[in-house]
This record gives sequence, C-alpha cells and structure tokens, in this order.
Amino acid sequence: MGAGALTRDVDLPNPDARRWLALAEKALAGGAFEEKLVSHTDDGIRIEPLSERSTTAEPLVRTNPKSPWIVSQRIDDPDIARASAQALQDIAEGATGLSLVFEGAPNAFGYGLPRTAEALETVLDGVPLNRVQVRIDAHPWSRAVADWLLAFLTRRRSDPAKLNLSFGIDPAAIFAGTGRLRTSIEALQESMPQSLAHFFSMGVPGVLLEADGRVFHNAGATEAQELGTMMASAVSYLRMFEKARQPLVYAAPYIGFALSVDQDQFLSMAKVRALRKLWARIQEACSIPASTANVHAETSYRMMAMADPETNILRTTIAAFAAATGGADSVSILPHTIAHGLPAGFARRVARNAQLILAHESHLHHVADPASGSGAVEALTDGLCAAAWEEFQRIEAEGGVLNSLQQGYIQNRVQTAAAKRNAGYRAGERGIIGTSLFRTGSERPVETLKAERRPALTEGVATCEPLFPVRIDQSIGAGS
Repeated sequence: MGAGALTRDVDLPNPDARRWLALAEKALAGGAFEEKLVSHTDDGIRIEPLSERSTTAEPLVRTNPKSPWIVSQRIDDPDIARASAQALQDIAEGATGLSLVFEGAPNAFGYGLPRTAEALETVLDGVPLNRVQVRIDAHPWSRAVADWLLAFLTRRRSDPAKLNLSFGIDPAAIFAGTGRLRTSIEALQESMPQSLAHFFSMGVPGVLLEADGRVFHNAGATEAQELGTMMASAVSYLRMFEKARQPLVYAAPYIGFALSVDQDQFLSMAKVRALRKLWARIQEACSIPASTANVHAETSYRMMAMADPETNILRTTIAAFAAATGGADSVSILPHTIAHGLPAGFARRVARNAQLILAHESHLHHVADPASGSGAVEALTDGLCAAAWEEFQRIEAEGGVLNSLQQGYIQNRVQTAAAKRNAGYRAGERGIIGTSLFRTGSERPVETLKAERRPALTEGVATCEPLFPVRIDQSIGAGS
C-alpha cells in the first residue's frame, strides 16, 4: 500500500488548535503546561507550542532574490602573502565575496590584516572584482581604507558603478567594540556627511555606512538589543545626512546592516526577517519610499566552543541555514577552530563548503522567504520587532546610540542580559553540546596558523566602556 493510500484511508482527528491544547493540558495534568510546553526568548518573547498559520503576512525577500546569497569568506590573516593566497583560493573554489578584516577591528578577535594600503592592494590583486563582493569589516580606520580602496580601483581602471562594495563605516560599532573614537561625538556628527559627499557623487553602489550588531551580540546582547541598537545606528546616519541637507531618499539605500546568527535556527531566521521589517518602518517614519535592507550575516562568535571544536561545524551550519532562509544577502561562517586561534586552511574550507552545499545542493535560495506565513516564525518576527522597537526608543531617549554608549546605558543592559544567560548555563538550564553536555574525555590537537595577536586600539578622544567579544563557554568557565 502506497503512502497516498494510507493518507486517504486514515480518518485523521480534527487538527483544531483548541482541541489539541485541551488534550495537551489533560496529558500534562494541567499545571505543567506552561513549564513543559511554553518557552521564552532572552527578551521574554513567549514561544507557544502551537501557532496558527498567518494568512496576511507578506514575504520578506533579500535584495536579489533570484540569485543565491553571497558566500563571503573572512580574510583576517596578519601575514599578507598568506592572506592573498587564501583569498585567491577561496574565489577559485566557489566563494563569491571577501570580508576584509583589518587589525584593530572589534570583529578581528585579536588578528586581522595589517592596516596598510599595501595589505589591501596585495589581497585584492588578481581578484575578479566585477563578480566578487568586497566587504571592509567595520574598524577604526574604515574611512582611510575606503580611500585606499577607491585609489586601488582607479589604478585598475575599474568602474565602481559595476562593483559590489561595502565600506564598513560604523562609528557606533567601533565606539562600542574598542571603547574609543578618534574624534569627539560632536565633531563626528558634523564631519561625516561632508566626508562622504564625494562617495555619493561617484555613484558607488553598495554599502557606505553600516549598522553592525555583531559587536553587541558577541558581548552578550539579546536579539532585540542587537536589533534595536542597529536601528539607532541607522537613524543616527539619517540624522547626520538630514543635518547636511542630503536627501534621505538618496542616502537610505547606502546604509547596510550586519548581524550575528546562532544555532537557534528559528530565532535567527526571525531576527533577519525582523531587521527587514524594522528598516522598512524607519523609512516609513521618515516619509521616504522603503529601500530593501542590505543584510550581511555572520555566525555567532559567542556560541563557539573550545572543547570538541567539531561541534562548532554543526552550530555554524544551522546558523548559516537560518541566515539563508531568513533572507540574508551575504553570509560569513566563522571557521570551527576560531576559539583556538587563527584558523588554518582545512577549517576555512569547511566553512566555505558548508555554504556552497546549502546553496548549490540544497538550493535554499530557490524559495523566497520560506518562513513567510509560518505561525511560529511570524510570531517570533513580530515579537522581535516590538521588543527591538522598545530598545530603539530607549536609546533615542538616552540621546542616540553614541551618547548612550558614552554614558554606559547600552553596556549595562547588554551585561545584564549576558549575566542572566550565563546563570542559566551554570544552573544546567542550558547546555553546550561537547562542553557542558556529552563532553569527550580527551582533547585532540587543533591545527591553527602561527600568528601574533594584534594590539587593541588605545588612541581616542571620546571614550566609553568597551564591549569585548566573550564566548559563552569562557564566561561560564567551561572552556579549556
């Protein structure tokens, strides 16, 4: 008997939600229902065991839904020759984007390319820029690197209008991640619009300014805190351009976003989707036509574990799946050995190939917004939007993102969230596979590249308490 005959002949019970809930409560003796079947996110968003399908939700799609997302490989090796070879190999073997991470960047995790024009030019020499996205990861000298990149393109006689570039300029992420700004907040707000004016006149496509939430996530922020801070950063850019009499409708498409995704698949999918809805709402409030958010997703650093590092491959694959199905435009996977040091070739290859399999064998991009209409994911998306909007309004009431950071308000909320999460791990309410759960008795040697850690940024006019990346296994004393 075939499967079709089975489904025709069996009289399935009425899949009515209220009937199911009544049966569940009876089976769980009533009082245990909340404890056993209802959970909450770190933001307190309620997750029901059963959700009704949404019939009014509109699909949320990425900028170019007809093509796969960009497979972006991190280039963060302090050895320029080795970094150049890595970049060319990544492109030859299927990567469609490069994320250049320079020393001093909050997201460099202690390594990064040397901060020189020579390093930039050497790494990009031979790279087919017309078919590869180039991202500059946010760092204190992003503005100088932007000039180096444009000078390099001019010498190569490349037409910037035909390229896909992201300059990674994000003062808030730098301020939070390093505790330093190289100028005062007031001077920055006055000078940035004029400083970027010639980029607008050149018509360079891609992202000039980026609202980067990864710094906050990796320091322990909740999903709503990450999203709310990103919205506050984006609004600060719009405010700067408005003050300089730049039309917002022209400036908004040049603002991009970078966020973290982790092993919580549905919550990460909802986070990417919520970002798109929030950005559309911001533009609506500014009375300008909504441009599609340009979203870069990177797998979480804080979820990576030192013990049994191969389990990180599972975590990052789930996270990348969530980013792709949530609608990220580009995705970077952190190599699974990153907790041990600078990843070597094998770990980088695994990170790259995981994405290639998801795109070219699993064909995840063939469906635009597969979560659209899903009751559970739509509820999570809406819950994140509401919680993130509250955080955004809170930051605005504190004088904007830079002032809030300078006064330590954002840091206090992030640290409180991290402490609460870590307490759950210490109490055994949460677990890390391979670390606090099912840990192997012996540790194996892990291959990493020999590289010296780069010094942190120490210069600056404006200062604040920095938010450094901390892995969860470190913070609960379970790493080794």
